[in-house]
Amino acid sequence: MPMNPSEEKYDLVIVKDLVKYFPIRAGVLQRVKAHVQAVDKVSFSVKEGETLGMVGESGCGKTTVGRAILRLIEPTSGSVFINGEDIVQMRSQSLKQARRNMQMIFQDPYASLNPRLPIGESVMEGLHIHSIGHPRERWDIAINMLKKVGLEDYHARRYPHEFSGGQRQRIGIARALALQPKFIVCDEPVSALDVSIQSQVLNILKDLQAEFGLTYLFIAHNMSVVEHISDRVAVMYLGKMVELAEREELFRNPLHPYTKALMSAIPIPDPTVKRERIILKGDVPSPLNPPKGCRFHTRCPIAIDICSQQEPEFKELAPGHFVACWVAEKNA
Repeated sequence: MPMNPSEEKYDLVIVKDLVKYFPIRAGVLQRVKAHVQAVDKVSFSVKEGETLGMVGESGCGKTTVGRAILRLIEPTSGSVFINGEDIVQMRSQSLKQARRNMQMIFQDPYASLNPRLPIGESVMEGLHIHSIGHPRERWDIAINMLKKVGLEDYHARRYPHEFSGGQRQRIGIARALALQPKFIVCDEPVSALDVSIQSQVLNILKDLQAEFGLTYLFIAHNMSVVEHISDRVAVMYLGKMVELAEREELFRNPLHPYTKALMSAIPIPDPTVKRERIILKGDVPSPLNPPKGCRFHTRCPIAIDICSQQEPEFKELAPGHFVACWVAEKNA
């Protein structure tokens, strides 16, 4: 059922100190020699019916956060509460039941679809796993979901290779919706699509959110896409969250120098308007051995001495505007 706008929204998803380290093994005995610090103590919440955009460069840990929240990969530590239940502590049977309320739309829809199954069967797969309805009811639900995303009945009997990239992404959305989840992680769902198709898929996502009261974590590296669809925006860098604010506030007044650099790369459709581009020096450090202090200080144009010595705290410097930056905190 669509959510009543007058109802007060609550935190449907609460992530506390989420950590995911990937071990690096070497030698004959395959002992752990080091860890890739993909996600390091990330905390945030997503309100019911909200879209939280998560942005950052490739390799900053965005997708790992999304997969760890749904336990598609096991978190190293931390807590993830979805609708009041800690997903991290759940055992297999209770986790299976909880997964009805949380789904994922993958970046590559072709890789996430079984090439040997007609797409109607793929959409019904989750219904079969959770023993929802009898075969005819499942087929009707699959057809209904396909129609919701702009496809037709006859498409259900075709195979993934017979569809374009945009159509496959619509199929991925229909499959995620089939179980009527409350929370969906959208992992760069439009990054591989043409610009015209991107807008169609984004509009479908927004329409479905309004119709079903869905809650999204929208992962992307395109700031323009995030600005279009998000209510709030979180910025990640090298496994850490560096800024979080309402969309309008973040795009009007970015506080972290990394966020400012990302903003400066957004294309402006008016050729008469000039924007000063911030070019970051150096390469992104390795998550195997991240820099001491602020992880961004090796590339930061305004770094001060303390940036290389102490890690800044993720603080609320303005109402609803959180940032981890010594310079921003000093100027607040």
